[in-house]
Amino acid sequence: MYFHVLGTQATVFNVSVGTETAQPEPWSQLSSTPIKVSTSRLGATPAKRPRMELLEEDEEEDEVNISDIPQPHDSTYELGDSAADTEISGLEDTYDYTDTKYIVFEYSLRELFETCPLCKHNCDVQRRRMGTFVSFSQVCEHCQYTRKWQSQPVKGSTPIGNLQLSAAVYFTGASFIQMDKICRAMNLQIHGYNTFRRHARLFLEPSIYYKWKMDQQAMFQQLQQQGKIALSGDMRADSPGHSAKYGSYTLMHLESNKIVDIQLVQSNEVGGSAHMEKEGLRRGLDLLESKQLDVDYIVTDRHPQVQKYLRERNVKQYYDVWHLEKGLSQKLDKLSRNKDCQVLRKWLQGLKNHMYWSAMTSEEGPEKVAKWKSVVNHMQNVHTHDDPLFPKCAHPDRVTRDPSKWLTPGTMALYKVEKLLLNKRILKDVAKLSHQHQTSALESFHSVILRFAPKNVVFPFIGMLCRLYLAAMHFNENANREQAMTLEGTVVYKMVFPKAKKGQPTVKAVKTEPTFGYVSDLMRLLFTEVFDNPDTYVEDLRKVPVPEDLSAQFERPAKEDLIARHVSRFNPAVAGSQCSSLQHQETPDESAGQHMQE
Repeated sequence: MYFHVLGTQATVFNVSVGTETAQPEPWSQLSSTPIKVSTSRLGATPAKRPRMELLEEDEEEDEVNISDIPQPHDSTYELGDSAADTEISGLEDTYDYTDTKYIVFEYSLRELFETCPLCKHNCDVQRRRMGTFVSFSQVCEHCQYTRKWQSQPVKGSTPIGNLQLSAAVYFTGASFIQMDKICRAMNLQIHGYNTFRRHARLFLEPSIYYKWKMDQQAMFQQLQQQGKIALSGDMRADSPGHSAKYGSYTLMHLESNKIVDIQLVQSNEVGGSAHMEKEGLRRGLDLLESKQLDVDYIVTDRHPQVQKYLRERNVKQYYDVWHLEKGLSQKLDKLSRNKDCQVLRKWLQGLKNHMYWSAMTSEEGPEKVAKWKSVVNHMQNVHTHDDPLFPKCAHPDRVTRDPSKWLTPGTMALYKVEKLLLNKRILKDVAKLSHQHQTSALESFHSVILRFAPKNVVFPFIGMLCRLYLAAMHFNENANREQAMTLEGTVVYKMVFPKAKKGQPTVKAVKTEPTFGYVSDLMRLLFTEVFDNPDTYVEDLRKVPVPEDLSAQFERPAKEDLIARHVSRFNPAVAGSQCSSLQHQETPDESAGQHMQE
């Protein structure tokens, strides 16, 4: 039996030997290393310091040396470092990363080593810690019994618990800084942020990159057997407006609802954030073409650069209905606030529904336009139309309950509504509305990215790319979850109050709980392959072209000069002196002007 601890976490394992033996002594069950017993137990022993004095010095030494111990694979650690080799030399052991861990207090651990298991005298106990790793050395002054115990296995120079904690934080999309705050609040010992970043560079990010490429290659092989494929595409920026640093363009396979590819573009690669969407789409389509995948059509928003690029590339494009309906609804809502157009408020929801109906019930563009234009006659209570593609409304004839909703011919309200709904650009876009698939699932994926790469956190290029891959793995695994059902077999819904519906309640289907199998796969890949031979995986990741930082295009002045010129507007004395000095400075033009006035 031995203890296994992660930081202050411990588990107990029972090891069966397979044959019946005599009952061992109680002390032998606590030893994880061979016991050394002095051969001259009855002889004179050298004088030692009192036990309490040694322990007090050990405690002080721990506080000083903990920060001096090189963290495994940290920036301060180098192979062959004698201090690190001395601390964990000979501690390498077989390990099982799936082992269960528990929280255990240091006081409870010390109780196991304070008493000698042979002579029952008090012992000298020394502690050493490396992040979540802790070891105890026990020495008995009376009988010279010694024992060394470690809380977790060590592979090479890396405690397994340290690496697994870093992997668990990264693979689940969590924040190590937030994790560190939680651990500090409860005084749970973990390694530092520099060690976490070192683990990420050497092991975690290469594992994520490799797994995504393998999953993507398997997906490409399946899609090659299906012939032409239908895609949806959209870009997500890491910040609003034209100040975005990163733009990630995602291509989703519409039939399987899976993320096929995601391209990360940095704004200085294309001369500004306004050009990132076109570049991301180009890279994605080039990749699919290199994998012999034939694109039937793609559903996107109405980005002008994307329209022109797909037209030049001879790729059929359809527009997402929601993007067109959203922009038009905003204009209609604004128009309905006018005094002479208030009757339009009764048609706002109906116009939204009519746009979706026009797109989803027609495959050809002229038929979509004919159905959309018919709404102007319908709003005047006229249900037969001149267009042969749609000569009559599809609804049954019935008498309305609210005659006041009809628009009167010749009124200002009808003129403004007709001008807005039958705009040439609107009619052109209606003809290209998608009649089968939309990009709503792609918008849902963008909300998943927020869990792995929040917009209020700045990530390096490779870090951002790997977190996008993690979000894609999570989405692909949980994209087609079924609706939850009760024990009686009834589907489950929940009531929600969407902001877009302005207080009107609606129901939303409750899905089954998400799974995280990709995390288990990444852990298995990390500890069975990447950790033992990281060089190959690191080299593959280094092949990714990383653009230079945005600040690289500017000159970097000396920090001391900036400090000397720094003036705070919240310091009245300094700000006042600066203003007075500016008042005394006269340019030649100002001096000449004063003389002319005099």
